[in-house]
Amino acid sequence: MLQVTMKKRLADFTLDIKFTVENNILVLFGHSGAGKTTILRAIAGLLRPDEGTIIHNERILFSSTDRTFVPPQFRRVGYMFQEFALFPHMNVRENIWYGVKQHDSKSQELYERLLGLLRIEHLTTRFIDRLSGGEKQRVALARALMAEPAILLLDEPLSALDSDTRLELQAELKKIQRIWNIPFVLVTHDLSEAKALGDQFLFLEKGRQIVSPALRLNEFLQCQSIG
Repeated sequence: MLQVTMKKRLADFTLDIKFTVENNILVLFGHSGAGKTTILRAIAGLLRPDEGTIIHNERILFSSTDRTFVPPQFRRVGYMFQEFALFPHMNVRENIWYGVKQHDSKSQELYERLLGLLRIEHLTTRFIDRLSGGEKQRVALARALMAEPAILLLDEPLSALDSDTRLELQAELKKIQRIWNIPFVLVTHDLSEAKALGDQFLFLEKGRQIVSPALRLNEFLQCQSIG
């Protein structure tokens, strides 16, 4: 379970949120600049909230009260960026293994499992500029999971893909999350994508959770809303 309570002063408003996510997919939904990526960066340890706590399975990652701040490299948080952030001078295999500290039989088994799950076995020797958008997405996901994260953050991971590839990879993400059984926190601007992927939803407007029903929330009446 991931529990986040935080305030962070931004340029135009103060981000003020509180949510809990089980081992499923939480979708952060709202207009650009609403504070969604700031939430991901705080969970990852790339910025410090002004106030609050971030706790995963009773492990305190951040607390303003007792001044706890676990550095990013010790949080076991995977972060899949919108632009994938793959290394063009490395092939697919080298990208996936990048950052893995221990090369042993267990990590090799995980590597081979990810290749099979994501159907990228045939791509391992290709360089990044030889991949399609969907292939890059799969490689970026494999690299994030190769680190065996306890939490996975995804910042608009499908936004650059065509509609057919997006639909296919939405199904892949759902399947991977069920297998890994860890919290996924995903940012999207796309309403249909939010509905397709989300188990829980956090609607943001200028840094605040929307609690009262609004027109665009009516489509989610059958879903669980956090707030």
